[in-house]
Amino acid sequence: MSDKKITRQNILDTDIYCLTALKFSKGRSNIEVVREMLDSGIKLIQYREKEIKSGQKYKECMEIRKMTREAGAAFIVNDDIDLAMMVGADGIHIGQEDFPVHAVRKLIGEEMAIGLSTHTPEEARAAVEAGADYIGVGPIFKTYTKEDVVDPVGFEYMDWVVKNIDIPFVAIGGIKEHNIADVMNRGAKCVAIVTEIVGADDIGAMVGNLRAAIAK
Repeated sequence: MSDKKITRQNILDTDIYCLTALKFSKGRSNIEVVREMLDSGIKLIQYREKEIKSGQKYKECMEIRKMTREAGAAFIVNDDIDLAMMVGADGIHIGQEDFPVHAVRKLIGEEMAIGLSTHTPEEARAAVEAGADYIGVGPIFKTYTKEDVVDPVGFEYMDWVVKNIDIPFVAIGGIKEHNIADVMNRGAKCVAIVTEIVGADDIGAMVGNLRAAIAK
């Protein structure tokens, strides 16, 4: 994704989808963590922070937008549609209880990608019909990153998505170095990783380990 224009259609054309998570970042700022991610060759960053004040989120996202542009990486904002628009993000990621896809599309226009979290075949089908550009599939394994997380869906739902859904998807939830190969081998092309990367002492080394595990 480095040299080509980032579009709604190709936004998931990468292996690892990184999310911010300040409380798991071992005292490092989101800017420090994102810089290390980008320096490690990560090409897709999602800003997901629920407990930071709006002004601070704006400052951080403006800086991350600049950094991702310079690195040829895509930038997605979680939930915060107005923030995504203000900073010129490449995409917005929403959940099942957020505003509906068609309403979000009216606000953001035709350029920005919309990702939608899904947990069941019914939700996946509805996401396609609603015009989502990609879906999140998970949580594959138990995850402690989010407070309101649903129970793990395991591989059964992901296997169904691989066979039945034509739009891109990102697998998410509890994906670590020891299980990433299992997820990729079952048909995931892109996986979202949170604590395994933001909580690593050496983010570059962890990204290298994850990519080595995928390549095995």
